[in-house]
Parts: sequence; structure tokens; C-alpha cells
Amino acid sequence: MKKFSGVKKTSEYDPFFEKRLRMVAEQIERRGVNDAHILEVLKKVPRHLFVPREYLDESYQDHPLPIGSGQTISQPYVVAFMTEKLNLCGEENVLEIGTGSGYQAAVLASLAKTVHTVERVKRLADNAEAVLRSLGMENVFVHHGDGSLGWSEGAPYDAVIVTAAAPNVPSPLVQQLKEGGRLVIPVGSRWRQDLELWVKNGTEIEKEAVLPVVFVPLKGKLGWRDDD
Repeated sequence: MKKFSGVKKTSEYDPFFEKRLRMVAEQIERRGVNDAHILEVLKKVPRHLFVPREYLDESYQDHPLPIGSGQTISQPYVVAFMTEKLNLCGEENVLEIGTGSGYQAAVLASLAKTVHTVERVKRLADNAEAVLRSLGMENVFVHHGDGSLGWSEGAPYDAVIVTAAAPNVPSPLVQQLKEGGRLVIPVGSRWRQDLELWVKNGTEIEKEAVLPVVFVPLKGKLGWRDDD
């Protein structure tokens, strides 16, 4: 049975509420994401708080948005699709690689017990942490570091989600995954990737390509180099 915790603190009046409802109905449900708990979370998490002020009017539109430092906040549908593939039940310890704006972490925090999220750009990590704390999300732990190495201090993880594209799956992410755990990651070239779902079964890995995507590159020791 899934447990929905929801956003722990909301304002009395939210002028973006209707936009969120339309986003969920038109961009997400219509495309086949039907997990009721994920849909409910997406109706509540204030996406507009995670985008730069100059893009406020585009907060709930059907495309990614720049957040500075060459990074983006993902398209709402992609956030929902990747989250659904993790198959969260409410008691999981989750690792996110690529905090970015913090929006994906906010969604995960409303569906899992604990979220560790790692961001390479300190400014983004600090900004995301501030927004998450303002929403009362105390089960998210934001770390500044090389996400291609995972975050061993919080391991093992029931689920790992990577929001940047890797040339190959970094081995620490698989090592830090629990038995039966699920990993969702975009893998491929700099300009086109397949979103892959990995399920860990002992020494065997079940792998499935589930969606063609284009993500910003995963930078780090086991990702893309700055000069690639």
C-alpha cells in the first residue's frame, strides 16, 4: 500500500493551482502516467517556486526550463514518468543524482521516506535546499558533490534516479543500490539518450530502454568531462 505524505506546508492562496491541475490532466495523465499518488503530488508541489523568476509564467508549460549554470528543470511529463518507474511505496530510501532546481527531489520526498540528492553546482544545491526547507520537506538531504560517484554515506538505496545523461551507467550507482532496487538513468550521447530502467537481482541486472530523451550531461569523474 502506497503512502502519500504530500507537501507539508502550503500557502493559503495559490494562484497557480489551476495551472497545476491542467498540467497534470493535459500533459501527464493524457500521456499514460496513471499512478494516483504521483498525480496527487504533482497537483500539490508548487513547481513555480523552483524556476527562475523570469520564467515564472512558463512554470507549468510542457517543456524544460533553464535554471542557470547550463542546467534545466525537466519537462513535467518526464518528471512524472521517471518517478513512476521507481515504483515507490512510501518507505524507500532514494538517491537522486542532479538536484538542479530541487523540483524532482520535492516530488520524491512526497512519495518516499528519505531522499538524498547530490548536485555538482553549489549555487544550485544551496538554492534547492532553501526552497525545499521553505516547504517543510525535512526528509530531503541535499549534498554538494560529484553525483557520478553516488552518495555512499546514505547507501544502500531502494531507488536511484539520475536527472542528467551519462555515457555509461556509473558503477557506484549500481553498487549503492539494494537488492531488488530500481535505477532510472538517461544513457547515450551528448545529444540523444535512452532512458533506461535497471533492476538489481543479485549479480544480474535487468535492463530496459523505456523512453528516448535529451538531458543535460552528467559531469564528473565517471560522467562527461568539462571539455567533452
